[in-house]
Amino acid sequence: MITFKDFFSFKNNRFFWINIIAMILVVIVVIFGALKWLDSYTRHGDAIEVPNVKNINVDEAEVMLNNRELSLVVIDSTYKKDLPAGTVLEQNPVPGSKIKKGRAIYVTINSDRVPLVAIPDIVDNSSLRQAEAKLKAMGFKLTEPQYISGEKDWVYGLSYRGRQLNTGDRVPREAILTLTAGNGSEAVEEDSTQIDEMGVDEGEAEVDKSWF
Repeated sequence: MITFKDFFSFKNNRFFWINIIAMILVVIVVIFGALKWLDSYTRHGDAIEVPNVKNINVDEAEVMLNNRELSLVVIDSTYKKDLPAGTVLEQNPVPGSKIKKGRAIYVTINSDRVPLVAIPDIVDNSSLRQAEAKLKAMGFKLTEPQYISGEKDWVYGLSYRGRQLNTGDRVPREAILTLTAGNGSEAVEEDSTQIDEMGVDEGEAEVDKSWF
């Protein structure tokens, strides 16, 4: 029968303690090695701060990022007339973020093309005040209205660079348009014919590209 004293006799066996110490050392080495591997795998020490490339030319921004082992990807463009074409407007990740080397910075740049906007249904369908408010809200600019015989302040036509526009025609945003409205007299048909003679064929659905 094993006595209580015999059960704890292993404490006097030096091989037992050597094995215990060896196992502890192995566990420590394994944990340390795993941490080092994770650190190397995630490239923890390679995190860098994202530079600010907004408001500079996209080519200059790409050089700046490449010098920091980052790449640049253009994902969108928009138009701002006060900035040169190719200017970086937005970036993601934002400046100051910490990322790994080799990552891409996604940017939106300023376009060199003025966006085209469709003309709303205002001709013979709205008052002068309503048409002016709608067109200005869409970003268009207006000259002084032209008046013809007809119902007072009723819109009978809309033109761009001397050509009549139809609903759905697309013209550059911020284009300068001219509304034709009635002056309160009744001779509408004759003056309306004059408007048609100034314009293009009624079947023309798109604005001539030469306008731009």
